[in-house]
Amino acid sequence: MMSTHKSKRNMREYYELLNLDEGCSADDVRESFRKLAKQYHPDGGSSTADSATFIRIEEAYRKVLSHLIGQTNARQSKVEDTEEEEEKFKYKTPQHRHYLSFEGIGFGTPSQREKQYRQFRADRATEQVMEYQKQKLQSQYFTDSVTVKDVRHSKERKITQAIERLVEDLIQESMAKGDFDNLSGKGKPLKKFSGCSYIDPMTHNLNRILIDNGYQPEWILMQKEIKDTIDQLREAILVSRKKLGNPMTSAEQKQWNQVCEQFQENIKKLNKRINDFNLIVPLLTRQKVHFDAQKEIARTQEIYTTLIKTKEVTDKNPNNTDPGEGEKTPGVKTGFFNWMNVWKFIKI
Repeated sequence: MMSTHKSKRNMREYYELLNLDEGCSADDVRESFRKLAKQYHPDGGSSTADSATFIRIEEAYRKVLSHLIGQTNARQSKVEDTEEEEEKFKYKTPQHRHYLSFEGIGFGTPSQREKQYRQFRADRATEQVMEYQKQKLQSQYFTDSVTVKDVRHSKERKITQAIERLVEDLIQESMAKGDFDNLSGKGKPLKKFSGCSYIDPMTHNLNRILIDNGYQPEWILMQKEIKDTIDQLREAILVSRKKLGNPMTSAEQKQWNQVCEQFQENIKKLNKRINDFNLIVPLLTRQKVHFDAQKEIARTQEIYTTLIKTKEVTDKNPNNTDPGEGEKTPGVKTGFFNWMNVWKFIKI
């Protein structure tokens, strides 16, 4: 006890020698030692330089700094020991007792688990209210619906394929409405498929039923629509060209330019339709390229020029046939070949 008291007294003297109070930081000790060293260091050139005093200050600096480092280490070890004790006694209670409340919901401290359990109960109550309202609306508006009954039945059987459920629901509902009563083969057995053994008979029969009742895929209908549209546009611009003179006057040329502009707009719309067609067509070889409005206009001009030449030849050389030989005149042959050229342009 006397040694401890003496050491405390010496430590207090060391603090006083450094002009510091107990409880200061290590940075404060270093800063005080630096100032005192400038005053008392023998080589500092100061008027207060004293080697004996500097030795005492240096000794006090080392003692105080070691004392502060020892206190810091003691605090850290104490904190670590406290944490180890807490970890040691944290799960003293059997693990299964943590789940005797809150229905096993949540994790963390009891207060955290209680908050999580309250949120869970609120979410569960909301889901139950929504389910009750849904069932109430179904019973109110879809009491006799075959779709609802079939959905309930499918839930009981735990059908996982949503596409099959949807198809079955639509078929049952259509049968209940009588949409299948007008089929030509109603009540008659299906013809057995006796062709290639590598094709599924059910798939073949379904495809045959669809074809017999006029079903066509969307891309086939769109392909027909594109073909009819381009034929109508070509015929319309050719008719517009025939109405104008040859050669055209300035007014007729202006009218022809308007017709060409409208034709170009229609071709743009048709090309957009071709883009939609290329996205759904199942075969790459069935895809279509865009139509060029300028090429179509030039093609119309060529057809019109050929028609004019054919008409001139026909007017100059009317049909003459030699009754003795039964052969056509050269003029008629020329007209025939010109008409063949016109037909070639139309086919293209």
